[in-house]
Amino acid sequence: MNSMKQILFSGMIGLFLTLIGTPLLIKLLAKKGYGQFIRDDGPRSHGSKKGTPTMGGISFILATIIAYALTKVITSSDPTFSGVLVLFLFAGMGLVGFLDDYIKIVKQRSLGLRAKAKMAGQLIVGIAFAVLSLQFADLRGATPGSDRLSFTQDFGWQIGPVLFVIWALFMILAMSNGVNLTDGLDGLATGASVMVFGAYTFIGIWQYQESCANQITAGPGCYEVRDPLDLAVVASALMGACFGFLWWNTSPAKIFMGDTGSLALGGALAGLAICSRTELLLAVLGGLFVLITMSVVIQVGSFRMTGKRVFRMAPLQHHFELKGWSEVLVVVRFWIIQGMCVIVGLGIFYGGWQASK
Repeated sequence: MNSMKQILFSGMIGLFLTLIGTPLLIKLLAKKGYGQFIRDDGPRSHGSKKGTPTMGGISFILATIIAYALTKVITSSDPTFSGVLVLFLFAGMGLVGFLDDYIKIVKQRSLGLRAKAKMAGQLIVGIAFAVLSLQFADLRGATPGSDRLSFTQDFGWQIGPVLFVIWALFMILAMSNGVNLTDGLDGLATGASVMVFGAYTFIGIWQYQESCANQITAGPGCYEVRDPLDLAVVASALMGACFGFLWWNTSPAKIFMGDTGSLALGGALAGLAICSRTELLLAVLGGLFVLITMSVVIQVGSFRMTGKRVFRMAPLQHHFELKGWSEVLVVVRFWIIQGMCVIVGLGIFYGGWQASK
């Protein structure tokens, strides 16, 4: 019973805090003149977005952390290393994004942090997370992360700590930049993230019920995950905070999440996948982010090799805008795609459990 209270409280508190806190942030950012810088080579319809307050990721980053902390106080529960590590990665990547956004606003340039500085910040946070995730073993010897690859559970041989750090960095950078590329239309990345965090809330609950640490229900197919319940609590807080932020971020957006938010969300997704031992499954659950990232890879690769473009503009959402789709139409249809990815991903997750029994 206490477990479900934690999940419900974290989601509700996260939702409440962003619903009431985001308007206050909008006023503060508008007062300081921290508005969005719009690229000249983007769709013309985006010109009206210039000056809209950005760095809105501050709202759901603070809301998520506060929701997690208050949940622990209200339910008299202890925080876990897995939960705290995911929040560390979430906030750390958000800090890198904040510096990037701040430079864009102050210097009025679309590039923000220099590429090397931005990469260095992401690497420092990512390496720290990866190294720490192999520490803090519990009484059974389970650590938050595992140096074995995982799909619905760990599989295959151990790849060792060095290769694990490289693999974890790849996941963190890929998801952070994937969410960043998706964050081009009002509410698109926020709504898609809500769905994936909802999926990870369910996965955490299921893994907790079928945990190998549970002496009563443990059996074939049980999950060797260190703190599945707390991962569900973190995912629920993220889902609620993003849902509340979506109220203000949906079209016409009153605030943008900026790199502050997109890098943080990507980090949280990668952290949840690594700690829940569903690393490769994340490519399915977050299928929209993968699709949009691949559209950029294809566009750049095609232009460099043939001098021709596959899409009218990349990322993919702008291609459909230039074809005449309205922004809202693109967002809703892309949300539908993301919803199908989550359904397929959860089906694969459940099928993996059935097959292992």
